[in-house]
Order: sequence, then structure tokens, then C-alpha cells
Amino acid sequence: MDFRIELIFVPVSDTDRAVTFYGDTLGWNVDHDHRVDDSLRFVQVTPPGSACSISFGDGITDDAPGSMRNVQVVVEDADEALAYLRDRGVEAEGVDDQPWGRFVRFADPDGNAWVLQQLVRPGG
Repeated sequence: MDFRIELIFVPVSDTDRAVTFYGDTLGWNVDHDHRVDDSLRFVQVTPPGSACSISFGDGITDDAPGSMRNVQVVVEDADEALAYLRDRGVEAEGVDDQPWGRFVRFADPDGNAWVLQQLVRPGG
């Protein structure tokens, strides 16, 4: 039996600001942006190359904006990912080298924390 994670809910305080950050600033694809009714707006965004999307909007989750922590996104090269983020105006920590991976951390405007990980082979 397969268990595929396909959608992660990200709690935000301002949907328009989140669309701008994830869509325009990060350059992730805005797949859906639908207002269902006055209290419900559903936005789905997918990072390039990802099988898993994120969702946010009005009336989507009761979680506090900024409470999502450390969702890990795998990238080919941590240095390139850091340069990409900084070139797009995203504040990101420098590369953190660990024996199990190379990591870059950043947050969205609400403080939701993301970790980019370059996988490394043990001993290499």
C-alpha cells in the first residue's frame, strides 16, 4: 500500500500576500485560486518538480498563521537554492552543512518555516 503526501495546509493571515510570496516571489506555480463563497477561498500552489502541493486561503484551516514548522523540500544543490532565494528577495539562512545533508532555511511572511535539503551520501 502506498501513502503519498499530496497536499499540506499552510496557515496564513493574508491570502493575497501569500499568493504573492509563493507565486511571484518564490516562483511556485499557482494551480488553483478559487473563492467558493464569502468565507472560503482555496489556493493551491506547487513547487517546481514537486508531487506535493501546498494550500492556504480563507477558511481553510484553524491553525494559527505562522505555526507550520520545518516542512522539508529536497533540492539538488543547497548553494544554488540559497542563491535562488536571495536573488528573489527572500531572507534565507546560509547553508548549514551536516553529515546527513546540506540545509537552507527560510520563512514566509507569516513565519511559516521551510527547510530546503540537499541530500548527501554518507561519507561523501
